[in-house]
Amino acid sequence: MAKAIEITDANFDEVVLNSDQPVLVDFWATWCGPCIMMAPVVDELAGDFEGKAVIGKLDVDANPNAAAKYGVRSIPTMLVFKGGEVVDKLVGASAKDVLVSKIDAQLA
Repeated sequence: MAKAIEITDANFDEVVLNSDQPVLVDFWATWCGPCIMMAPVVDELAGDFEGKAVIGKLDVDANPNAAAKYGVRSIPTMLVFKGGEVVDKLVGASAKDVLVSKIDAQLA
């Protein structure tokens, strides 16, 4: 089963901004209850969209630069990137079907 890839401040440009596929970035932290609740859903998305979209997780405590750059103040925050730009944003825990529709919209 596919798992979400780890995104860091160091690989953010390469993995997210330079991707030729849509990218969902889950901004999370180990101490965040709703983030932990979303983790299996994000991993499921990685399997569902394998080869079509990049699904990744960024720990905001270990990687504060990307979180600050995109104004992430509440977690979990999910940002959808396409062509190096933020095209959609969700704050808080979300149902899987909501996330699927956000990613699907960028595949069209």
